[in-house]
Amino acid sequence: MSYNRRSKLITAGVARSPNRAMLRAVGFGDGDFEKPIVGVANGHSTLNPCNAGIQPLADRAVEAIKAAGGMPQMYGVITVTDGISMGTEGMKYSLVSREVIADAIETATQSQMMDGVLVIGACDKNMPGGMIAMCRMNIPAIYCYGGTIKPGHWKGQPLTIVSPFEAVGKMAAGTISQEDFDGIEKHACPTNGACGGMYTANTMSSSFEALGMSLLGSSSMANPDPEKADSVAESSRVLVEAIKKDLKPLDIINKKSIENAVALIMATGGSTNAVLHYLAITHAAGIDWTIDDFERMRKKVPVLCDLKPSGQYVMTDLHAVGGVPQVLKLLLNKGLLHGDCMTITGRTMAEELANVPDLPRKDQDVIRQPDNPLYAQGHLAILKGNLAPEGCVAKITGLKNPVLTGPARVFNSEPECMDAIMANRINHGDVLVLRYEGPKGGPGMREMLAPTSAIIGKGMGETVALITDGRFSGGTWGMVVGHIAPEAQVGGLLALVEEGDSITVDAHQLLIQLNVDEATIAARRAKWTAPPPRYTRGVMSKFALLASSASKGAVTDL
Repeated sequence: MSYNRRSKLITAGVARSPNRAMLRAVGFGDGDFEKPIVGVANGHSTLNPCNAGIQPLADRAVEAIKAAGGMPQMYGVITVTDGISMGTEGMKYSLVSREVIADAIETATQSQMMDGVLVIGACDKNMPGGMIAMCRMNIPAIYCYGGTIKPGHWKGQPLTIVSPFEAVGKMAAGTISQEDFDGIEKHACPTNGACGGMYTANTMSSSFEALGMSLLGSSSMANPDPEKADSVAESSRVLVEAIKKDLKPLDIINKKSIENAVALIMATGGSTNAVLHYLAITHAAGIDWTIDDFERMRKKVPVLCDLKPSGQYVMTDLHAVGGVPQVLKLLLNKGLLHGDCMTITGRTMAEELANVPDLPRKDQDVIRQPDNPLYAQGHLAILKGNLAPEGCVAKITGLKNPVLTGPARVFNSEPECMDAIMANRINHGDVLVLRYEGPKGGPGMREMLAPTSAIIGKGMGETVALITDGRFSGGTWGMVVGHIAPEAQVGGLLALVEEGDSITVDAHQLLIQLNVDEATIAARRAKWTAPPPRYTRGVMSKFALLASSASKGAVTDL
């Protein structure tokens, strides 16, 4: 039996000979033309440690696909290096890369009429970009995460990529020595693999297990460990079986499986970026899902894992005590997971979790016992108010009291804000307003890890709020509110805030409010004009023209 979508082209009339001739040149033999053609979308890159260890995994996938009876065809997919570009103009390309990755995978796979695709990536936008493409194409597909980094250590303290960013603030505050500053930098990233806490890469890869589109246990493996390559090989075998069964992404991804993914994100204390990316994924899948659904899920799902950035542990610690499957089993037993959802293996989520212990080991506290959660409700709160009528995202874990009313300190770009922090011009009680960094205004929604980490490093994480129409790194914590919509560039109220205005951020009441009377606001609006676009050509200009509101995922295919 043929599973080959291209067989019609390969065997049709005059097209038969040229198609076969070109395929023979890349390794096809007489017996291969009826085998399923499997794309291997390879995110290998030496731009960052996240993706630098992917090539051996892609090679292992090729071998395993052949062994399972498929014909692999590998192609490259770009990545953007968030951690290196952070705080620079280059960071604006990060979110843009999500769309480029999705478009590239769709273009390469569909132009060759492949029968399935295995996507391997590790940095933040690799995962949502790949999943968006899978949903658009709706051919059998599986996601293989490149794996997490192992933690660094300096003087007995564990380190992640966030450690050097926070060290910058400590250095400016005079609370760290030059020796320790240099030591942290040199030891923070000891291996290949994606940033080690429950930051965006690990958040998205973990959620793909819950979604049913990655093998259980695969997202918490460290890139250098042999089990990571073994998992990719097993994923390849599972994908070839899915092609034979015609099991496609939209047979797996639906509103219930999205709820499973979001429940896992809440339970593990995942990144604010997951809100933006799942709005985009559900858009690609045609699923009715809004920003308010995240708040609905937050209210019923406890935080069960004590993971960085606001907690103690890293991804390899989670892996050692049962990984994502153990968390999913707790959620299933609490009635917070849909066990009847299909997975890429052809088995249901409940069937996949059948042999996972009901309770985590009692000799660890990475995963809390179900009767002793870290927080009774989830950590990603959707705030609304006159500053964000479409909503915005606050990460409220790790804070003693996520409520602040204070004077606005207004900045029209991230560098302006960072300069003020480093020059000690920020006071306890201030509300930093960082605007014109949204999807259209930035363009590209830069992540704000540099200023937020500097605030933490200066010891102001509990007493200073930062609100923005841009984004935050998965490594950010503190009193931060991002994705404010509508953004300043399109005339959102954020554009009309003036220095010294009173602003309230209240995560308990889910409120973000400019405390200025309507007459004053109207007078300011009458004088306001949108700044000219920062880019008028190239990919950034295209993104600025096409991107939707952050409240709709900042997607470009409306």
